[in-house]
Amino acid sequence: MEKCDSAHQQYPVAQGDPVQRRYPVNQIIPFSCVDGPGNRTAVFLQGCNIDCRYCHNPETRRLCIGCGLCVEKCPVHALYIEDGRVKFAPEKCVRCDTCIRLCPHNASPRIREMTAQEVYDEVRQYAVYISGVTVSGGECTLYPDFLAKFFVLCKEAGLNTLLDSNGMLPYEAMSRVMAVTDGVMLDIKSFDSEEHTKVTGFDNAQVLQNAAYLADTGKLAEIRTVMVPGLNDGEAIIQQIADFLKPHMDIATLRYKLIAFRPNGVRPQYRHYPQPDADYMENMRQCALQAGFREIIVI
Repeated sequence: MEKCDSAHQQYPVAQGDPVQRRYPVNQIIPFSCVDGPGNRTAVFLQGCNIDCRYCHNPETRRLCIGCGLCVEKCPVHALYIEDGRVKFAPEKCVRCDTCIRLCPHNASPRIREMTAQEVYDEVRQYAVYISGVTVSGGECTLYPDFLAKFFVLCKEAGLNTLLDSNGMLPYEAMSRVMAVTDGVMLDIKSFDSEEHTKVTGFDNAQVLQNAAYLADTGKLAEIRTVMVPGLNDGEAIIQQIADFLKPHMDIATLRYKLIAFRPNGVRPQYRHYPQPDADYMENMRQCALQAGFREIIVI
């Protein structure tokens, strides 16, 4: 079996014709107003290559290993084992999250294995109501073949295409993906390498390279930073990013989204960080304005 790499596991995809390769889809949200501008369909892929302490959806990081513990506990029998792997029947699921709470591996078994065409077939049902699609995760760039095929289909249908990414893989090496991607919403979790390592377990050299590449090519659709008092230094991050991207800010408006940490869904050992209040986030907004950003979104 061919493998798709992730930091935690490897996910098998079908051999043979690339068109028939199947990928782990965590969920498809038909209509979203928070995953990019306008009304969009958001596709979330399973599996991530970093380990953010504040991850609000930690069950999307890892891939099911097929232990089967969740199968017998599912109250509506939406999970079953086939060929030694846990399978998911979405028409039965009531999203009670019993499986996620029970999983000793911190993974979601509610995954559909889908081809790019199958995902597009579902998305196109909403095409007349949306302006575009956003693919997120987990980390979507772990699956560049999927992105290239899926975005070609979306572009042929006249849909705008965005990635929501942690920037830990080199975009310059993904020429097929970048050719059909209108923009990337890039997470810059910290500018300082040591602080980024504390937050995610990895340094941020590749993230910053990607930020410069996207700005150079006009595809930096949005910068995103989660503000976590006690874990990252919001004021320093904002100023350092502004200094780094200043040559591009003088040419074009860069959108910066400042996201307040919330403990919802966060793993218990990381819920002790304080949730920033409205005054804190307004201070961050003012910092961003003073640093030179003009389009700032606070959520």
